[in-house]
Amino acid sequence: MSSGRPAGTMAARFAPPCCAGLLDRARATAGFMPDDEGLALHELAHRATRGRSSATVVEIGAWCGKSTLYLGAAAYAEGAVLFSVDHHHGSEENQAGWEHHDATLVDPATGRIDTLPTWRRTVDDAGLGHCVVGVVGESPVVAGHWTTPVDLCFIDGGHGEEPAWADFTGWAPHVAPGGWLAIHDVFPDPADGGRPPYELWCAAVASGDWAEDGAWGSLRALRRIRTASS
Repeated sequence: MSSGRPAGTMAARFAPPCCAGLLDRARATAGFMPDDEGLALHELAHRATRGRSSATVVEIGAWCGKSTLYLGAAAYAEGAVLFSVDHHHGSEENQAGWEHHDATLVDPATGRIDTLPTWRRTVDDAGLGHCVVGVVGESPVVAGHWTTPVDLCFIDGGHGEEPAWADFTGWAPHVAPGGWLAIHDVFPDPADGGRPPYELWCAAVASGDWAEDGAWGSLRALRRIRTASS
């Protein structure tokens, strides 16, 4: 299996630091993922891609690139490719007047959140441009045109009911048999967080298409055990 690393003199130019260095960068990147959950996601990406030729990882929702680095470090190590899908205008909770609004990420020309320049800088500074591909657009639109089987899909986009369910119904069918689906911000207790990610997880388990395969804080992993509900 190809290592996925550039060859020759290009390797010195683009090779990222060691895995520990990439994880340190992930910890320092702006975002909403605790380190224990980030490390669990990183290990899950290793497990999902190890020994698989041309393994494919997809993340839905990237913000400034924190989860991208946790996943990208594993993709680099395993010779896989990570596709990071985000419209980069922020979710509802990131808009002005909401709890997670960051005025420094507003484009003065448009007045809208725009995390793409920050995300791009995060990936470039980490030296992961050769194994991390940014896909800029609405998740359901991209999902509707996607044809490649996915070894690991990580859903962490909009947490409102409509965007969360659109991510799930659009991307879960693309996970290959034996592949993994990870969902972030799954809170069984309503006092801890919003309902939609938890409802997605419950629906996946109830379908019989997925088996629970790990829980770390609010991160849940599921493995596909059949291709469609009967």
